[in-house]
Amino acid sequence: MSEENSVEALLEEARLNASIPPPAERQRLREAANLSRAQVAAAVGVGRTTVANWETGHSDPTPPGRLPYLKLLKGLAEIYPAAPAPAATPERTADPVPPAFVAAPETLRGPDGRAIEGDPGPCIRCGIETTYQSTDGRPLHSGAMCQPAGTAAPAEPAPAARAASTPAPASPTPAPAPSRPERRARSAARAQADVSSLITRAVHEEAERAGGDEEAALKALIKRAIPDVMHLFNETRATARYDYTAYPALPDILKKPSKKDPDQIWEARPKFHHPGYSLRAPGDVRVTALDVNAAYLSALKCWLPIGKLEHSTGSDAVEPKRSGVHLITPAPWEHPHLPDPIGDRDEPGALWVTNSTLRLLQRLAGPKYGLTEGPVIHESWTSGATENFLDALRKLLSAARDEAIENQDTLTLEYVKAMYSKFISTMGESIHNREMVRPDWMHIIHAQAYANLWGKAYKAHQAGLDIVAMMGTDELHVTGDWRQVFPEGRGVSQMKVKHGDAKASGEYTVGTVAR
Repeated sequence: MSEENSVEALLEEARLNASIPPPAERQRLREAANLSRAQVAAAVGVGRTTVANWETGHSDPTPPGRLPYLKLLKGLAEIYPAAPAPAATPERTADPVPPAFVAAPETLRGPDGRAIEGDPGPCIRCGIETTYQSTDGRPLHSGAMCQPAGTAAPAEPAPAARAASTPAPASPTPAPAPSRPERRARSAARAQADVSSLITRAVHEEAERAGGDEEAALKALIKRAIPDVMHLFNETRATARYDYTAYPALPDILKKPSKKDPDQIWEARPKFHHPGYSLRAPGDVRVTALDVNAAYLSALKCWLPIGKLEHSTGSDAVEPKRSGVHLITPAPWEHPHLPDPIGDRDEPGALWVTNSTLRLLQRLAGPKYGLTEGPVIHESWTSGATENFLDALRKLLSAARDEAIENQDTLTLEYVKAMYSKFISTMGESIHNREMVRPDWMHIIHAQAYANLWGKAYKAHQAGLDIVAMMGTDELHVTGDWRQVFPEGRGVSQMKVKHGDAKASGEYTVGTVAR
């Protein structure tokens, strides 16, 4: 680089450093451009939490993300300049400033960057009720979460206009004002509608951009699925009552020795085949291959550790409201007609399993099932946990999936599937998701999907069906009338006949062998 270029580069950096806007303005510029913190973080090479800290003033931008962040702010400021202060008018100094000239309102946020909830009221932007607040205490939807244009409730008339209008006759029996829980329930429903609109908006944007080419639109939606689902996750967490650790210190068992080698956690994904049946033996036993709908989406409801993992030894340290990973020695499984709850494993002895697998084993050892002995727990890495951590996101994506199926909207359906599958697969050490590193969550959700499948297999077995095969986390092959056991359909709680594999019809026959 020449001396002249070097000097110019230093001057440019000095100009950027001298013009860095205050934290509130940084947030205003991002929201004005309808950018999520995840998008900004990915663009400048930092985590979402770092961007939140920069916007709340908890920390100042530092290298290596500082310079690209300042360039982004400078560009956004040129596109979205701050509204000028209104000119003073001595003749009417007592009049209120017209809303069109008031600076854009900002969301009130805590030190962690999350929106703060207060009493519900009509949003000052769109008129729809919200529990979020602006910095001056007025109701305001968080970020860009207002209803799309055309759906907002009409704004309440000014006091002078109300006084000039003809008063309506008073009702002899006015309706009682809704209670606080009712107002909160309504606000929560509207907030979910706001977040749901982001999915619809994204699909419409890419469909328009692709000019009707559905394949191109789907490709674009899948490409943006990770930042989009992280934005949805963050919005559903906006009013959460507790924080979580996105980058905990991980024990060695959860770290990959290399990019190609897995960590030490056993997830239990089986390829079970009933020893009494064979494709090679002649016979006419009819088998149906069933597919579990949205297995991983359902598995988002599981016990996830939300803090830093702590080490403990022995079974006494395992508590119902803690979760993590455990080193256990499982008891022998002596039911060849049912899949082993830890899957197909050739090596005997101790192994590291997730909390989902441990809970399954403990249930099967309990009085309700009595199928095995309880596992021996040697040591654990756990933290305080909740079963509902991802429940808001799960319900949101499930509702979007159901609506897409009802409307025969393949584009939205595949987009939603990409969001929840990539959300789970990039929780661990992934370059595609810089917002969290929780391989323990990824393993727990995968194992929960298998535990859910095992429960369906047992239900079929109890109804008199034989489990001919069970594979992965969503495939179950059974004999007999399965429709008497499971509801049929494409919904999350339903089952459908599997198509698109070697057994294209979803049904085939097997023969019996000596048992």
